[in-house]
Amino acid sequence: MNEMTSVKTTAKDWETDQEVRWCPGCGDYAILKAVQRTLPDIGARPENTVFVSGIGCSSRFPYYMETYGFHTIHGRAPAIATGVKLANPDLDVWVITGDGDALSIGGNHTMHLLRRNLDCQILLFNNEIYGLTKGQYSPTSRVGTRSPSTPFGSVDRPASPCSFALGSGARFVARGIDVHKNLPAVLKAAYYHKGASFIEIFQNCIVYNDDVFAPFTAKPNAAAGQVWLEDGQPMLFAGGTRGLTLDPKALRLEMVDVVDGDWQAAGVIVHDQTNKGIAQMLIDMDNSAGFPVALGVIFDHPRPSYEREVVAQNEAAAKGKAPDLQKLVAQGQTWMVDKEPRAE
Repeated sequence: MNEMTSVKTTAKDWETDQEVRWCPGCGDYAILKAVQRTLPDIGARPENTVFVSGIGCSSRFPYYMETYGFHTIHGRAPAIATGVKLANPDLDVWVITGDGDALSIGGNHTMHLLRRNLDCQILLFNNEIYGLTKGQYSPTSRVGTRSPSTPFGSVDRPASPCSFALGSGARFVARGIDVHKNLPAVLKAAYYHKGASFIEIFQNCIVYNDDVFAPFTAKPNAAAGQVWLEDGQPMLFAGGTRGLTLDPKALRLEMVDVVDGDWQAAGVIVHDQTNKGIAQMLIDMDNSAGFPVALGVIFDHPRPSYEREVVAQNEAAAKGKAPDLQKLVAQGQTWMVDKEPRAE
């Protein structure tokens, strides 16, 4: 999280001269534009901003942002981002990754960045497929997914990015959709959170996994298939005619009808983004069973960030001490090398 500044930029100021090269119709274009529109609104500064990516279609992102950027190696963007933030905690660091990059080869790195709570924004583009390497199934691909590597259908049980993040100790977990108007609001909330902000963005791969999210993103399905969460507001969807309630006996979320807008009489619960238990229930809702997909900020409960604690620890350890390199080198086990060889 960075403080607002007086610098005024436009979306154009965040664009580079590089040709944007994704497949026509790819959801990455919409995410790129959403980020470029959001950064001026939050007063971010290009010279203070760093985008770090791994490997995958999404990882071309740094080339298209007029900021500092690192296009790193597969799965290691969190490690590079940690080094950047520790070297200069005042930098605004964004990690761009995909479901394969972050949850397969990079799963271990992603987990440790989240549990450490490094102050950065992690945007995980989830298209449930390996697009760059021509359509192999990924850690988030659904059972039955047909791909070059699973021609008879995948039998793997998919990982849930948000559930993974919450279980790893993330203090901010959110979801968005590549082309949805609410994505900038989610990006802003992530930016203002102090600590690791994790956003899963449902991103359509038009070539290898087209319309996999249509059951809740297609226009006819969107109203009933999406519940956009807002802290302190009732969990309503389907134009306010339906809502979510908590079954106190079964300890699970249920759907209820809302008559004449009286959501309180229907027992609809109010979103408390600090409630981790409810957050997990929201993440686990099954759209194929008729539940809406939880979108927006699902969980937000800050705690001190990793790099600030490291800086504070170093400052405390150095307090009242004068730097002495020779003393540091000589401490512990040392020995003298004779100038003349000893006689046998």
